[in-house]
Amino acid sequence: MKLRYLTFALLSALALAAAGCGGGGTKAVPSDAVAVVGNATITKAQFNVLLDGARRTYAARKSPFPKAGTTQYKSLQDQAVQYLVQETELEQKAKDLGVTVTDKDVDARLAQIKQQYFGGSQAKYQAQLKSQGLTETQIKSDLRAQILSEKVYNKVTADVKVTPADIQAYYKAHKSDYSQAASRDVRHILVNNKKLADQLETQLRHGGDFGALAKKYSKDPGSAKNGGKLTVSQGQTVPQFDKVAFSLKTNELSFPVHTQYGWHIIQALSPVRPAKQTPLKDVESSIKTQLLQTKKTAAMNTWVDAMKKDYAKKIRYQAGYEPTATTSTTSTAPPTTTG
Repeated sequence: MKLRYLTFALLSALALAAAGCGGGGTKAVPSDAVAVVGNATITKAQFNVLLDGARRTYAARKSPFPKAGTTQYKSLQDQAVQYLVQETELEQKAKDLGVTVTDKDVDARLAQIKQQYFGGSQAKYQAQLKSQGLTETQIKSDLRAQILSEKVYNKVTADVKVTPADIQAYYKAHKSDYSQAASRDVRHILVNNKKLADQLETQLRHGGDFGALAKKYSKDPGSAKNGGKLTVSQGQTVPQFDKVAFSLKTNELSFPVHTQYGWHIIQALSPVRPAKQTPLKDVESSIKTQLLQTKKTAAMNTWVDAMKKDYAKKIRYQAGYEPTATTSTTSTAPPTTTG
């Protein structure tokens, strides 16, 4: 487990899109900083922590780390800067929402991770930190960012509701998703030519063993090994097969049926099970969960868009650190991949 980068999962899940577009050039950016966001400074030390993490990931994969000046290095640099900018924006906006993260919050989350991934063993946890060259201070910093993002998400989406009318409308619009077509059990033998199909039909009508003949002659790999048996849903097979399969009486044997796959001999093994519609009451809970998540995502995206606009002219980058694509979607996770 990459312990440190596990803590960024929630930030990524929130999909905080671009870090803010444009920026005001290099004016008023301290020499030891990569960017200024509002009244906050992002230091080169913060940037180097993320880049060092990427180096460790490349080393673990036994891949060469991109050289400075290459397109791949620039991509990693952009990811790191964009992540730090977004994290800073979020911290500032969280204050406006009255959202804070306490040391108690961080300690509780760290204890949870230790229990989940290390069985509560402090020794195993420390060994993992050492193997990745990390400190507990770094881990706690990352956990603080994760918890902050969770709290902001919960605050922004707290008033999102799904009404019974919403659920009813969705069910009505997607009724086919909750229906089950008529079905029945059949068996068939598929061969390449009518002559062989006629011969097999004759044998079957004179007491031939359907299962044995299917295993020997049928070229349908999905059913031949099962003696030709399969369950078919109405409308889900080719039209010629479908029509005959659902018109036969139970145990009745068909004449050879021609389809694009060859010649079939079909026997119905069960009555037709009628089509069914799943009642709304049986899927109401799942629909509500789905709609609630969709609405929350939309609410969060709207909030993020507003944040981006607010910060559009409040971001200034150090020379050489401005992301190439500040006007397009960027990552919310630190640079840990592409190795």
